[in-house]
Amino acid sequence: MNQPFARELGLAELCAGGTAAVIIAGWAGRDAAAVRHHIEELAALGVPPPSRTPVFYRIAGDRLTQAGEITVLGRHSSGEVEPVLVWAAGDLYVGVGSDHTDRDAERAGVALSKQLCPKVLGRRFWRYADVADRWDDLVLRAEVEVDGQVRLYQEGPLSALRPAEELIALVRAEGAGALADGSVMFCGTVPALGGIARSDAFRMELHDPATGASLSHAYRIRELPVIA
Repeated sequence: MNQPFARELGLAELCAGGTAAVIIAGWAGRDAAAVRHHIEELAALGVPPPSRTPVFYRIAGDRLTQAGEITVLGRHSSGEVEPVLVWAAGDLYVGVGSDHTDRDAERAGVALSKQLCPKVLGRRFWRYADVADRWDDLVLRAEVEVDGQVRLYQEGPLSALRPAEELIALVRAEGAGALADGSVMFCGTVPALGGIARSDAFRMELHDPATGASLSHAYRIRELPVIA
């Protein structure tokens, strides 16, 4: 099997003509019972439950970055690896990204927390059509670095998430975005191994087992002090 062609796209190309929509698909797991269990776990920690599942959060386009370092407030944020759909140059692409989120702010509101941290995208993308027939077999993987020690943080196939085309149809049905060129959608994540945790650096990957090809990106997290 031929490897999918990887195209490099910067934010200027992805958002040519302006950002049409940036959407974060929350609670996008395919197993409804597992989603309910996770909602209950977070509710016990004070995180309000979503109004529906999945839910599509809208964020500002200036939250997107492809930088190798981001700046956040405090020590209570963390990354999470996700497949990311982007509409650009008249075509649909898939890349890898991190829905970096302020976990303290989640208690006040998930929509608020989504706005507070940069959303990190890799620079290389596959045409969605090249991998659509094996979408469920693609694997998300993330590693974190803490005090110089690197460990596996997340790993799982896209079969754990709702199919891309289902998410697209739901967004369009809700009128949450036209999904034209300049649109970006983060499509959900897989559980963190050992629980959600902060890190000094985050490495993310979308891997195609059929060809051995991968899309990857890494960034460091600079934490500003919280001053009262």
